[in-house]
Formats: sequence, structure tokens, C-alpha cells
Amino acid sequence: MDVAEKSRRDQLAVVPEHNLAQPTAQEHDTAASTSGAGENICVLGARANNLVDVDVEIPKRKLTVVTGVSGSGKSSLVFDTVAAEGQRQFHETLPAFVRGFLPGRGRPDVDLIENLSAVVLVDQRRLGGGSRSTVGTITDIAPMLRMLFSRAGTPSIGQADAFSFNLPAGMCPRCEGIGEVVDIEMDRFLDPQRSLNEGALLAPAFKVGTWNWQIYGNSELFDADKKICDYTDAERELLLHKTVGSVPVDTPYGAINATYEGAAAKFRRLYIQKDSAEMAERTRQMAARFTTSMPCSDCGGSRFGPAARSVRVAGYGIAELSALESKELLTVLLGMELPAVAPVLEALITRVGHLVDIGLGYLTLGRRTDTLSGGESQRIKIVRQLGSTLTDLLYVFDEPSIGLHAHDVGRVTDLLQTLRDNGNTVLVVEHDRDVIVAADHVIDVGPGAGSDGGRVVFAGDVAALTDSETRTGRYLRIEPTLKDRVRTPTGWLPVTDAKIHNLRGFDVDVPTGVLTVVTGVAGSGKSSLIHGVFCAQHPEAVVVDQSAPTANRRSSTATYTGALDPIRQAFAKANGVSPALFSANSAGACETCEGTGVIHTDLGFLDGVTTPCESCEGRRFNKDVLAHRLDGASISDVLAMSIGQAAEFFAKNRKLAPILKSVVDVGLDYLRLGQPLTSLSGGECQRIKLATQLHKRGAVYVLDEPTTGLHMSDAARLLGVLDGLVDDRGATVVVIEHSLEVVAHADWVIDIGPGGGSAGGNLLFGGTPQALLDVPGSLTAQHLRRSLRG
Repeated sequence: MDVAEKSRRDQLAVVPEHNLAQPTAQEHDTAASTSGAGENICVLGARANNLVDVDVEIPKRKLTVVTGVSGSGKSSLVFDTVAAEGQRQFHETLPAFVRGFLPGRGRPDVDLIENLSAVVLVDQRRLGGGSRSTVGTITDIAPMLRMLFSRAGTPSIGQADAFSFNLPAGMCPRCEGIGEVVDIEMDRFLDPQRSLNEGALLAPAFKVGTWNWQIYGNSELFDADKKICDYTDAERELLLHKTVGSVPVDTPYGAINATYEGAAAKFRRLYIQKDSAEMAERTRQMAARFTTSMPCSDCGGSRFGPAARSVRVAGYGIAELSALESKELLTVLLGMELPAVAPVLEALITRVGHLVDIGLGYLTLGRRTDTLSGGESQRIKIVRQLGSTLTDLLYVFDEPSIGLHAHDVGRVTDLLQTLRDNGNTVLVVEHDRDVIVAADHVIDVGPGAGSDGGRVVFAGDVAALTDSETRTGRYLRIEPTLKDRVRTPTGWLPVTDAKIHNLRGFDVDVPTGVLTVVTGVAGSGKSSLIHGVFCAQHPEAVVVDQSAPTANRRSSTATYTGALDPIRQAFAKANGVSPALFSANSAGACETCEGTGVIHTDLGFLDGVTTPCESCEGRRFNKDVLAHRLDGASISDVLAMSIGQAAEFFAKNRKLAPILKSVVDVGLDYLRLGQPLTSLSGGECQRIKLATQLHKRGAVYVLDEPTTGLHMSDAARLLGVLDGLVDDRGATVVVIEHSLEVVAHADWVIDIGPGGGSAGGNLLFGGTPQALLDVPGSLTAQHLRRSLRG
């Protein structure tokens, strides 16, 4: 370490110079006593993305929350610097052969990180795993349940493998452990109001006149002019399912004997049971039109084979326990008395108890992991860590409050504090007020976003942060308030017989011309009501969710919003050339890097190296294109601009200005025009999709937790955008949301609950936020009253 770096590290004993809240003498003394003693993770000169040579210390064995406005550099500091370096160093301890199978981790752009612990990263990426991965398998509860049944079940049928739906010994033979089978959707395959001559068999392979059709229509078995609905049960069974050997069939070349196979049976053999790899894509697409997935009739969708289903432990089968919601399963396990397998039972109770404690008591062990939301996925990952007795690890979390009702956030903070109390360092990127308040130490990054951020503006405890003049500090002092006046609905959109998933079949009216917030605890049925029922009954609704925009790896902010075309046209007009020259994917691309701006060198088991293209210096376009200017700027200069800068640059462009203003209005002014869409978070994806829809008048907008990933100040800005949609464009805005600030700002609230899963699915309330405060049994009302009292 050189003298300059040592000096900078020693200075980290105090709060950075740009800290807006001055440290007390006690804080100076405390920091000085711990600095250099291994009690802090020391980061020197972090420059990832927009970070500006950040120096910061993270106290070990404490709960530290990193906050700041969207785009300020929180993730760059926590994930792209600290977590990335921890994982990179761990990978370097592994053999080269093993590293070849792991994702590459390049060295982050930082001068030095000292006292770094082994990193456990718990992010928001959804759990994959395919159709065989379930909540039970991913949490290791299923293996312990198999052990319980193999040791304590009666009758005894063998080892634990006999209870695994992923192994031949335990899986259902028919569905092969998937729990579902693909079969014919008879309503699509057969029209009972037609005769054979009228084309009752709808699949192309059985079209009137084809050889397959002739076996039924020209045989002596059926009246080809008789409607299928007039067939007897025996005739219908013969037409679709039976195999009767040979039948005479009249053809233009005379009568011949043909092998008879029912139409449905033949379709299954040709298109369902056949290996899909042997079929052409068109054939697979055709077959998909007449088939559907349905629960396996042999195992009832449980996935288990008959032997595994026959075994009982305390009167319960493994399929029954796997189908119970976790909170019900916990009650059953607590009631079992099995001294011979007490350690297994105790481990099961602990793991299932963690699921319930973290607010996932409504999930079953059989729930597929690829159906979980990002928030549910992250909480599942937390559950997997709670059984560990390892200490002095660095746990890194990415907004663990996402998707959680205020009632459940306290459970998450308790679990984070448990990890800390076990001797670990817990580092959390978070915006939620309750999580920030629970922290031992807060690092506030800002002051703004993009080039206006990237600096540590505060480091200290929560009390000092609340007294500071950072944007986070100011908003921590502001409590939610109800609006003085709510809008009056201009009409109603009825929702009838809401009965999907856990919804109990109620009716509810959604008001038009106002801002409606749909709330309730996680798993209560909010998404089922809006996405599953409301949107189906009102397909005109514009749905703006957090899924990634459909795009390829070259897509950027400019291409997705439609801004690139008018930019290219403006350059073409100013220079008298073709617009195609100003596309890095077309004629204007740098020949060396093919318009990507970088050259990637694969180094095998070592980290690959990505370097700027020497020909275009990372600017993506060839030299002739870069020579063209628009008001002094090249196309590369423009794509490097933030949306806010571009809005000023193109203020007089009538085509482009409204597009850029829409993106600015949703709080994404810090994004660069050329920024890849793959770099956007879920919340940013939702807002950029919203920006492309803002021009529609009188539309019905449905937004799914739009405050996800938003700082409190950015959430207030988003509410201004939603108000503008209602007031200026006469739109109806329906928002699924947990944020109490958004609930308090609503004109109308629909509350679903009272709990999650089987304890939810009821309409608890529909009315104004003021009236919601008086509703008994509503957890939303309970926490809204608390927040309004401060």
C-alpha cells in the first residue's frame, strides 16, 4: 500500500468531508478506535459506473443500509464493488477447473478493499429451476420430508429416494414427476355442433377429405351427416378413443381395409407422445393449438408415485403435507410425536418456521419456483441462509422489502438482525423507511442520480441521518398524510365473480377517472384480482408491469422509447446523408467491434477481458459517421447524454421533445440515451414502459408496484405523474401497491385479505383512504393509522 492510500484509509476513521451531517466528538473517538483494527470493511477509490472515487467504511457485524435516490450509485457501491470483489476473491481460491464452470467475475474498478469477508449475495433475481424445482426442493425442506417418511412411515417402502418425485423410484409413472400432463383440449379439437362432413374434427390432420378423415367419414362406422352432439356415448367413444382393428374405407380407388384408431388416440400418438425434438416447429405449433397442460389424473398433480402416496406418518401422506400451506404444515409438524426421528422433525419444524416467519406462510412446498415473484424469490433465499451457523460472513441484500406489506416488513428486519446477531455483517440496499430505521449504520449515496450522484453524502446512525439535510434525511422527517380532497369517480368498471386462485368469488366495482390503489398482504390475492380477473374482463386496460421490455442485447433507452429514429433523422437532415449511417446496428457501425464499442477476449478459466474498441474508442460508429455533427455534437456524444441533458438539447425538436419529456416525467432523466435495456432494474423497466404509454387519453392504466426500487423522493415524483394522467388526460389509474405513502395519496382503496393464501381472497374494503382507517381486521388500515400518527 502506498503512502497516499494509507493516508486515505486513516482518514476514513471520520465521516467523509462531504457528509452533510457533522459527526459528534464521540463518533470521532469511536471511529478512531476501530479504524485499522479490522472492525470495518474499508473501500478506497471506488469508481464503478458513476461512483466518484468513493472512500467509505462499512462496520463489521452490524446491519448497514445503503440508500439514496434511484440511480445515485448504491448498487454500484454495494454490488458492483463490494460484493463483486468478495465473490471474485472467493472464486480465486478454487481450482482452475472449477472456475471454468463459474460465471466470470472481473476485478471491480476500485483502488483497494480491506477486511472483506466471504460474501453471500441475496439478490432479486427470480428463482428458475424449471418444472422440477419447487419451494420444497429449493429450501431443502423436501429432502428432510423424504427422510422423515423413509424412517418413520408405514408401510416401509425403502430409502428416501422412494419419496422423490425427481427420481424414478418415487415419481408418478404417467407424468414422470411433473404433476401435469399435456393432453387434448377437447373444446378446441372437436366441434359437437358439426357433423364429420361439416368438419367436426378441427385439427388440420383430420380435415375433410384427408386420409385420416376418410377412416371416420367414409367407413361404415358413422353417419357422416350426423352432428357429433347427437352421437350416443358409445359412438363418441368409438370416434375418439377406441381401436378396433381394420375397417373398410371407400376411396376413389376402391374399397380398402384400413387400421382404425380413434381420432383423439391417433392425435396423442402422433403429436403428444412423440418426441418433440423429432417434430418440425410448425408441427409443434399446430399441436399446441389443440392441447393443454392439466393435472395428472393418476397422481392428482402431486407428482408422487403410488407407492410413495401409500405411506403414512402420523396419518398424513407425503403428497398431503406437500400440498399444505406452510403455516398449516407447521401446525401439523408441531403436533407430531416421533421420538425415533426427533432430529429430522426438529429440522423440519425449524425450516418451515422460517418460511412462516418471513411472511411466506401461504406457499406450499409443491409450488414451482419459476412461479415466484422477485420478492418471494429473495425471501426464499433468505430462508436458505437462516439455518447456517457460520459467522463473520458478509450478507448482501437487494431491497428485501420488495413485494412486502408493511405488516411483513418487520419480519424481514427481524431476520436481518438475527443474521447480524449471529456474528455476521449485513449490508442492505433499501428505500423502505422501516428497514432504514432498523439499521445500525446508514450510508446515503447521492446527492442526485447519474452524473449528479456517485458520492457518499452521509455515513452514520439513523438519528443523525434524520437530522441531516440529505434528501433521505428530509424525507425521513416527512410522515404520510391523507389528501385534503379526493377525486369523485366518473363511472365504474365492474368486476364480477372474482374466483381465480384464492379469491372467494366476490364482486367489486373499480372507479374510473381516479387513482385507485389495490392493497393487502403478500399472497392476499391482489395480483389475482387485477391481472387475473380485472384485465380479463376489461382487456382494454394498459398493463405496465416490471417485466423486462422485449428487446435484444443491442436495445437501448433510445431504441425502446422510439427516440432513436427522430435523432437519426435530425442528424441525416443536418448533414444531407442517409439516416442508416447513424445506426450502430447498420451502415454506420464500426467495422472492428461491429457497433458494440468493446472487444471481448475469452481467457478460458481466467476472467475474460473486455476492452474499448481501439478503432472507434468505444464510440460504436466508424470515423466517417463520427465526423458528422448536429449542433456541435456527434451521434456518439448524443447517445452518451442523459435523458435530462438530451431533453434540453432537443427542446425544439417537435417529434423528439415529447418522447424525452415522458421519460423525464417518470423520473428516469438520469438514464443515458444509449444505456442498454439489460442494465435496467425492474422498477426502471416499469417506468420506461409507462413513459411510452403516457400519450393515451382516457386510458385505463394498471401498474404493479410502481414504487419498487424508488427512493421516497422519487416515489413522490411518480405520484405527480399518476396525478397528471388522471387530471390532464382523464385516465383511470389502478395501482397494486404496498407503500403507505401511495395508499394515503389514493382517491380510492380496494383492500384484499385479511391474510395470504387460504387466509386471504376476501374483499375487505372499497372506499376512500379516510374511510379505510375505521375498518376492523384490515392490516392495511392498522399500519396506515400507525404511519399517520407518526
